[in-house]
Amino acid sequence: MESLQPTMKCVGRQTVRNDCLKMYEKMKQDLHNEFSVLDSRVCFTSDMWTSLQNLGYMVITAHYVDADFKLKKKIISLKEVKYPHTGYALEEAIVSSLTEWGLREKILTLTLDNAGNNTKACELIVQHHKHELLCEGAHLHVRCSAHILNILVQDGMELIHAAIEKIRELLKSIESSPSRIQNFNSIATNKGLKAKRGIYLDIPNRWNSTFRMVREALDYKSVLSTYAEQYLEVAPNEEEWSKAEAICVFLKAFEEATNLVSADRKPTSHKFLPLVLSIRYALNDPAWQNNEVLVDLAAAMKVKFAKYWEPKPVPNESSLRRRKEYDFNIVIVIATILDPRRKFDYVEFFYEKVCSNFDQAEKCTKSAQDWLKKYFNEYERLARSDGSVFVSSSSGSTCTVGSPVLGKRVLEEEFADFKSRRRVVRRPKSEIDTYLEEDPAEDSKRFDVLGWWKARADQFPVLSKMARDFLAIPLSTVSSESAFSCGNRILGDTRGSLTPHMLEALVSAKDWLTIVQDKDKDKDDEGILSEVAGVGAGQNVPQVESAGPVGA
Repeated sequence: MESLQPTMKCVGRQTVRNDCLKMYEKMKQDLHNEFSVLDSRVCFTSDMWTSLQNLGYMVITAHYVDADFKLKKKIISLKEVKYPHTGYALEEAIVSSLTEWGLREKILTLTLDNAGNNTKACELIVQHHKHELLCEGAHLHVRCSAHILNILVQDGMELIHAAIEKIRELLKSIESSPSRIQNFNSIATNKGLKAKRGIYLDIPNRWNSTFRMVREALDYKSVLSTYAEQYLEVAPNEEEWSKAEAICVFLKAFEEATNLVSADRKPTSHKFLPLVLSIRYALNDPAWQNNEVLVDLAAAMKVKFAKYWEPKPVPNESSLRRRKEYDFNIVIVIATILDPRRKFDYVEFFYEKVCSNFDQAEKCTKSAQDWLKKYFNEYERLARSDGSVFVSSSSGSTCTVGSPVLGKRVLEEEFADFKSRRRVVRRPKSEIDTYLEEDPAEDSKRFDVLGWWKARADQFPVLSKMARDFLAIPLSTVSSESAFSCGNRILGDTRGSLTPHMLEALVSAKDWLTIVQDKDKDKDDEGILSEVAGVGAGQNVPQVESAGPVGA
């Protein structure tokens, strides 16, 4: 470099390292300052990762809506967690990170997958820190919807397990050498198909990854069959190909649903109930169950759907600690109510559709209504204690002593006071009543739910604060899992000696430096939901760009 440009000053690896750490520390302090003045609550996602060093790392990502009603996502921790990763170890790591950032009293929800140690960690946080949590942490744990969808579809894909195994092994054989890929491409070219630069292999525990592999294999079905015949490999038979094709047509819509819940750059919590209702409709719609394979697929998926997403009996206060055994998290229901296009009408409609009888629907609806009021009262109490909500009062006009109408004005004021004592006191409508009685907002493809609340923050000061918090709840842990993709590239075979602190600095700084594109590349929500519900009607499901990696 010096021979090309003698005036250039080269720096060593230690200087680069120190500069990276300086930038990380500066951005960390800036984020600390932002959190210190943040007037909303924060929702968190977390996940575990085992590095190439066989060290366990926990990543924690903060999701919040700032004062300008912009949704933000920041990685706040990537710490090593000592083995074994019990619920106690996870609780200690989470609380330690939140304490470091001064966020313990601002936590609203924690989105985790369904592992038993995660459930135990949430129970311990509620047990030890309920005084710092909203409503004593009654709804702290939000279960990862992408993980539940993965379990749901994996059970259905067991029907084509044999075909998947044959496809996977055949593709591994083709991908194992350049000459075999060349032979594969020669067959593809002769059949008028595009040659492939590489073979896509799945990650078996991620259904959408397996789905993509099978879908691509179906596109090259004739090529794979010819290749297997020529080179004495095993390929799926016609019956197995037919089963895979029938199932993939339906699962295409579930891929779109997974992408919907995996988005982390705009609110997703208010989309949960419509998504569940659409999936339920698809699983019960006889229109697309036109063969035995799809009937068996629906039956397998409905078992897991009922386990996680069918409403269960509403508990009383004494059995609240067993909340994991009934219904989904009520904060997600409240987020739907805070969608001005749906409000409480959609909750009533939803329970009417999914509950087995009228009494159960009425109890579920009443429970949602009660919890909405509890949270509103809690927010109102906190707002009054903070002095952020003021009750406007009119002051009487002042007069000089020499005014000739002084006596008249005094008497009028006394008469007004007399009337106020005699008149029946009417309690003014609460913000909830006013909000719910207004006509729903007009629905459109580009409706901005946070923008709607920003425009009405003065009209609904308490509800708008609730909307900022509840609409920030993420439905999946994908935002945390995506950090591990970056971690794998940073902590590779050639950088196995990086310390946990340096790894955290590099991954966190990269996340903080990411520029969020304002251009909306996601598909409109209603289109995706209609695809899930309308698969059986023979509708073509167009492909959309993935919103990000989807977790297992």
